[in-house]
Amino acid sequence: MSLFEQMLEKYSILTKDEERNAIHEVMQQITLAGLYRGNFFDKAAFYGGTCLRIFYNSQRFSEDMDFSLLRHDSTFKIENYFDAIVNEFKACGKDITITKKDKTKTSSIESAFLKENTETYTISFQTEKQIKVKLEVDTDPPLGFQTEPKLLLLPFSFMTSCFVLPDLFAGKMHALLFRNWKNRVKGRDWYDFEWYIRNGIELNFNHFKIRSLQTNKDLDDDFGILEFKELLQAKIRTVNIEQIKSDVYPFIKNNSDIDIWSNSYFMQLAELIRIQTTFL
Repeated sequence: MSLFEQMLEKYSILTKDEERNAIHEVMQQITLAGLYRGNFFDKAAFYGGTCLRIFYNSQRFSEDMDFSLLRHDSTFKIENYFDAIVNEFKACGKDITITKKDKTKTSSIESAFLKENTETYTISFQTEKQIKVKLEVDTDPPLGFQTEPKLLLLPFSFMTSCFVLPDLFAGKMHALLFRNWKNRVKGRDWYDFEWYIRNGIELNFNHFKIRSLQTNKDLDDDFGILEFKELLQAKIRTVNIEQIKSDVYPFIKNNSDIDIWSNSYFMQLAELIRIQTTFL
């Protein structure tokens, strides 16, 4: 049995969604191991929903992997780390291909897709030809964040540089308020919002503001906590609860966990946000 299969065996898999989520997460862990071997974390840190899931025990599975350089670097090339990732998967018994996503417009985001070669799928995975992990690296990062080393034990013991929780919370609220999904809503953002409140995590408002000013030219330097709360309340009043529930269902084990969701519920959660106004 390959190491990939051994890692997969640690998951309780009863449905196709659970199988897909487990495969994604094993691929994510092996990707982190490859990046570690390539010294990627000397330059970058892990953040976003997948970081929250793997290192901070969120019960929501996640698909994409988001990274931020520790400082602006216009010369950064994500493909410099492809060999280390490919070799790590090979050591775990899987051959993968990595395809760099061509940019359609000027952006500070470096993207790539990892997808297992269809010819190396086991029979049980033959219908999952499109399983892939998306990597994004912000090469012009909004600063004002802190990181901490977090331990992962598989496929071997290694440390990953991760955003601390108040900064992860800031990034999530920025995504929830300003992510451009056109007519779609991302319920996974709302699930994470609930997680941060339930776990009493403070929001680093300074980092949230830096992120917001960088991506929203219509905001000014006077943008403060009051304006943030007004934006959030407006978002809550208009969000379609059934749509955000539908988005989350494939990524959680118990759908009943979000039965309580309503506009009123999220409005009350918003009142419980604890703001960290000084960078510690």
